[in-house]
Amino acid sequence: MSDRPVVLFLCIHNAGRSLAARVLLDHHAGGRIDVRSAGSEPGEQLNPSVVALLVERGLNPAKEFPKPLTDALAQEADVIVTMGCGDTCPVYAGKRYLDWQLDDPAGQPVEAVRPIVDEIDKRTRALLAELLGEQRNGVDDDH
Repeated sequence: MSDRPVVLFLCIHNAGRSLAARVLLDHHAGGRIDVRSAGSEPGEQLNPSVVALLVERGLNPAKEFPKPLTDALAQEADVIVTMGCGDTCPVYAGKRYLDWQLDDPAGQPVEAVRPIVDEIDKRTRALLAELLGEQRNGVDDDH
């Protein structure tokens, strides 16, 4: 792992779960982690309930948009977190994978999406602590 680990969040549309994870981890990491997101089949727009919840938390997802997964993006990642994309997300050899099973927020109202975003926030904070703990302890995790 480099001085600044690269985390890639993947879901199907890159409009809800992976968007929330990217914005939340980027916020909590404060530049200590390079955080990216993509979708196996990117949507046309961001999930409005997820955007509303991020704004409610004081975060600004205005510069975000659904992005396609590329081989280069995946190859640069130290950790790839899949979020409900099943077989539509390809597997890259030698990469460390985490699979976060989370409900899909697509088409759901804010109150139904709130617990999903809360769970993503909890998991991104735990991942941050793990990655920075490894970094501080000098552990080099090459997968």
